[in-house]
Amino acid sequence: MSDIENDHDEARHHEKMAKKKAARDKIMAGKTIEKGLLIVHTGKGKGKSTAGFGMVFRAMGHGMKAGVIQFVKGAWGTGERTILEKFPELVTIKAMGEGFTWETQDRARDVAHAKAAWDEAKKMIADPSYRMVLLDELNIVLRYDYLPFQDVIEVLKSKPADKHVIVTGRNARDELIEIADLVTEMEQVKHPFRSGVKAQAGVEF
Repeated sequence: MSDIENDHDEARHHEKMAKKKAARDKIMAGKTIEKGLLIVHTGKGKGKSTAGFGMVFRAMGHGMKAGVIQFVKGAWGTGERTILEKFPELVTIKAMGEGFTWETQDRARDVAHAKAAWDEAKKMIADPSYRMVLLDELNIVLRYDYLPFQDVIEVLKSKPADKHVIVTGRNARDELIEIADLVTEMEQVKHPFRSGVKAQAGVEF
């Protein structure tokens, strides 16, 4: 390719990117609202809690205090909890479950744990010192009707205007999706578990 052709391609690329930037800048100029978001990570794919914790770490990086309530997980240690507990001034993490319901096989105990976790969650949501609250696996306990769903919806709808609340777990209910500001559905394409690979430290927990 000649120098003239190279210069022509470079000019075309520059013109294309300049138009793209102008269009993008115009779009960004119209985005002026700043508010606390209700965020839902759901779906059958891996990564719902991971994405939620990623946002917690990001908030901490900006000096924002975060709170984490784990509704199901708690019976085993996780890498996230180990790290977050080293920064008590920036994050409070409470693992208040005993595992999935098929492991505990005790509905009354599961309901009691869910209610205790929800009481702590409501306190965090109401506490102005927390800028972000992660309700990890809340969708699971809602699916099994361990909590009064409408009570949960009303608390989330009336959360402080500047607070981010993240809800994770499969099978998010339609009403929760409807009131959320941001919803991501994780789609499973391939998972090693189906090939006999067990859950591994640093990947699943």
